[in-house]
Amino acid sequence: MQNWKIKLSLFLNYFVFAILLNSVGTVILMVQSNYGISKASASTLEAFKDLSIAIVSFFIASYINRIGYKKSMLIALAFIGCVALLMPIFPGFIMTKLLFAATGASFAMIKVSVFATIGIITKDKKEHASFMNFIESFFMVGILTGYFIFSAFVDDKNPQSTSWLKVYYLLAFIVSIAFLLLLSSPLDESSIKKKDDLPLSNDFKEMFALIALPVVIVFVASAFIYVLIEQSIMSWLPTYNSDVLHLPQTLSIQMASILAGATAIGRFAAGIALRKINWLGVLISCLLLAACLVLIALPLANNAGNAVVTGWGNAPIATFIFPLIGLLIAPVYPAINSVILSSLPKNKHGYMSGLIVIFSALGGTTGSIIMGNIFQAYGGQTGFYFSLVPITLLIILLIVFNRVQKKVSGTIPDLDL
Repeated sequence: MQNWKIKLSLFLNYFVFAILLNSVGTVILMVQSNYGISKASASTLEAFKDLSIAIVSFFIASYINRIGYKKSMLIALAFIGCVALLMPIFPGFIMTKLLFAATGASFAMIKVSVFATIGIITKDKKEHASFMNFIESFFMVGILTGYFIFSAFVDDKNPQSTSWLKVYYLLAFIVSIAFLLLLSSPLDESSIKKKDDLPLSNDFKEMFALIALPVVIVFVASAFIYVLIEQSIMSWLPTYNSDVLHLPQTLSIQMASILAGATAIGRFAAGIALRKINWLGVLISCLLLAACLVLIALPLANNAGNAVVTGWGNAPIATFIFPLIGLLIAPVYPAINSVILSSLPKNKHGYMSGLIVIFSALGGTTGSIIMGNIFQAYGGQTGFYFSLVPITLLIILLIVFNRVQKKVSGTIPDLDL
């Protein structure tokens, strides 16, 4: 298979950052018991992660072509590997904030580079859309794996125990493997190289020229709302399982993996389906079904009762039903990303990837903070009913995005300045 080694490397890079980034839901649960942090304060961890993603993406996307995609990914892996090793050595909420800030900054470099590299190693729009869904599904596999890795280090008998911090030694080891694989993977970046004598201001102008296009404006709004939905649910599902469904901490973390598993399956299936079916019909149908699932699944939590839950076998049915929303919303993000990226010249993919990462990060932190405050003020069940509002808004935005995208005939002009 052509480019198999670099493709494998991209999968592993995404896998390890999936574990690190989406451990925020688990860590939100743990810092509440370990450090006596309130729900509203714990929700700020999402901001440390996502705002660092947005800030670093803004700068890295502007001159990613000068640095090189492979070099950017290597720098990011080396940096987060070192910070992960410090986490168990200096335990505390401040160090936790710094870890997520470092994770966000590193992931900004990884994601911009990965998205842009896909344009180099795929042949056409259909292969681009398919590979985008496959790599995003593997991202969810990483999240799924992360829940079980973290839960293995949690001590239910001693809620104040910080034994879970030892997981970061294991994660640093996985990062080192990802680094070595990428280092040995060839990548031809000749098609995107910039002339070094051009001023950096040109790179910023090109990125801002993209965001001025109507199709890009509607796209980034869609990406923002989607990630707001996904991250607000994913970050607070372990706390929902613990507070509303009365599961032990370990089981609350483990059963949140259903959401990640469902999302992985949804994206893998979409990677196959989108080769033959129009993307808009698939996404609108999925979002309508997701809204129906919210209305069906959340009332089941009222029947959970206060019985002691000891494992998967006697967990309330609501624990299994609501996370299936991941199956339905899963295709949205990779599909719209592929539509906008495959409409651009390859040397613009770095800039567009940066905009994707920036607005995705802002959507993630907004969703988590809103959800955290709703959880604290009104309870977890009311919080998850809130997801119906952005789901409705996203359906409207996707319809507008499709219309605007058709007007440019699937091609955005080269914007060299």
